[in-house]
Amino acid sequence: MTATAYGVDVRRMESFSAVELYALLKLRVDVFVVEQACPYPELDGKDADALHLRLLVDGETAAYARIWRPENAAPRIGRVLVSPDHRGRKLGEALMREAIGACETRFPGMPIELSAQSYLQQFYRSLGFSPTSEEYVEDGIPHIDMRRSTPL
Repeated sequence: MTATAYGVDVRRMESFSAVELYALLKLRVDVFVVEQACPYPELDGKDADALHLRLLVDGETAAYARIWRPENAAPRIGRVLVSPDHRGRKLGEALMREAIGACETRFPGMPIELSAQSYLQQFYRSLGFSPTSEEYVEDGIPHIDMRRSTPL
């Protein structure tokens, strides 16, 4: 299957309209809480300090990732998702390449970290991430911490 043409939107939470923010948060809840049957605090207090990266297809959020840098730590990519309506179009890889590029631009020379669902470990390895922890269970789902130290 070929990749889908998309636009990229990277911005802070306060620049979203109420309608845009509602749609974004609804998509995250639909995927992480409902689809994955994982009741957890989706609104975790990190969104106001984060960058929100969206891949847009025909003006609709097709894929999303959140980028933030905890104090005195490496930047992190999280809340990575592809909308159910846009899966199977290679947007996950495109999203991660855009997120890695955004991190490299904003935090040059720093490694990038993420907490991957374990079944996606090979996908993240293909993008230069390496495991930095043993597998652990978070919110009922097996995860592994990973880090990327080299530029794209």
